[in-house]
Amino acid sequence: TWNVLLSFSGLVALIQLLFLPFFPESPPYLLLQKGDKAGCLKAMKQLWGEENYHTEFDDLMKEKAITKGTKIMNVLEVLREPSVYPQLCTMLLLLLSLQLCGLSATANLQDNIIPYVSLGVSVSELISVIFCSSIIDRFGRRMLLCGGYLLMALILVLLETCLLLSDQFLWMRYCSVLLIFLFIIAYGIGP
Repeated sequence: TWNVLLSFSGLVALIQLLFLPFFPESPPYLLLQKGDKAGCLKAMKQLWGEENYHTEFDDLMKEKAITKGTKIMNVLEVLREPSVYPQLCTMLLLLLSLQLCGLSATANLQDNIIPYVSLGVSVSELISVIFCSSIIDRFGRRMLLCGGYLLMALILVLLETCLLLSDQFLWMRYCSVLLIFLFIIAYGIGP
């Protein structure tokens, strides 16, 4: 029943995708990145109610004042900054834990190819981290979440199709490996 387990993650992504448009954009993103004070207040009222958002808004305004002179760094500048090394190490450990999820085993490949698939998974994770950190400021979290979930749902449907046809067409196994890489990239960019 592994296919039921695999489709469960797609079901959870579909539920999140259906409800995500009803939630506002992140208030810190609206205020700190976009400079939209009115949008931030509206989102906070929607999330916390009429009376409960004032303290959080004051904290965000203080943060905005503190970070006003701070330069936004690109990916290479962040990698050169020693103060973020603990966070980068934590993030890398979380990404490397994806290796243990079993996606490589779902492709039904020979044992001698599995190490290359694992290497491809790591490269896919690296690509998704670099790509996401480069575009998140331009598109925002909501767009990346919606797009990521849509891509993941589409990829899971295609992966299931490839797995069903892999016994009839051997080349479909390699298509499923490619879809696994794309799934990891879509996951890294979105959710």
